[in-house]
Amino acid sequence: MICITHTAPTCASAWVGAAETLINEGDRAYNLVVDIENPIVHRKCDKRAILTVDQFLRTGGVNPIATVANTIFPQDQYRRFGPEKFTQAYLDAYDAIRDKGWGRYFERMIRWPNNGGGALDQLHTLIERLKKNQKSKQSYRSVYEMTLFDPLRDANLYRGRQCLSFLSFKLDPERGLILTAMYRNHYYITRALGNFIGLGNLMSYIASSAGIRVGPLTCISTRAKLDTVQRRNGDDDNGDACFGWTIRQARTLVSDASKILGRT
Repeated sequence: MICITHTAPTCASAWVGAAETLINEGDRAYNLVVDIENPIVHRKCDKRAILTVDQFLRTGGVNPIATVANTIFPQDQYRRFGPEKFTQAYLDAYDAIRDKGWGRYFERMIRWPNNGGGALDQLHTLIERLKKNQKSKQSYRSVYEMTLFDPLRDANLYRGRQCLSFLSFKLDPERGLILTAMYRNHYYITRALGNFIGLGNLMSYIASSAGIRVGPLTCISTRAKLDTVQRRNGDDDNGDACFGWTIRQARTLVSDASKILGRT
């Protein structure tokens, strides 16, 4: 079963279109395919829609969009430390935290355990291969991939495991760097929009480092869900104050974002 949405120009418009598809499918679907033409472009209406989703997430007591996006590419540290120092700054910050169960995608890109000892920097190895290909007479267009799923760390986990499994890049002479991202599971309210933006930021970094342009992003969610969050606040005097949202509120959020983008 394949649930395909139409190609959209930006991350925000793609998120709205895919979320509307999920609503029509009963709030969940398998093999949801989303195609984003310009994943690093955010129009004024896109920024308003992103802000609306971000405020919704903050009110619901979950991670904001920037935090989700930074798990894929640490844009804040890139701005602060620059291209030469941001990866080490990221690793220093990562090693200092106790809970490493979520948000470790970028760490896996730049510090994959090597069987012979040490670690493999998948990301910058990929960039160097792209650079070399640019200078070569023979063009290799489909040999650029990174894995995020680790059977040694993830296969026996039922909770707290990775959702982003695989990244496959292609080099197209006309469209530039193309990325296909594979998700085993995708929460469309708490994660998807931030994921799209983070993947776009990752593409931008790779493309600028290799001297090529950013092309389209395709995201395949082998299972996608319009998720809800319902939990109690233990500090509340009555012990019954709920944070999060209902499925009706999630659908309303999608509708509000759609109106901002002029889709309805």
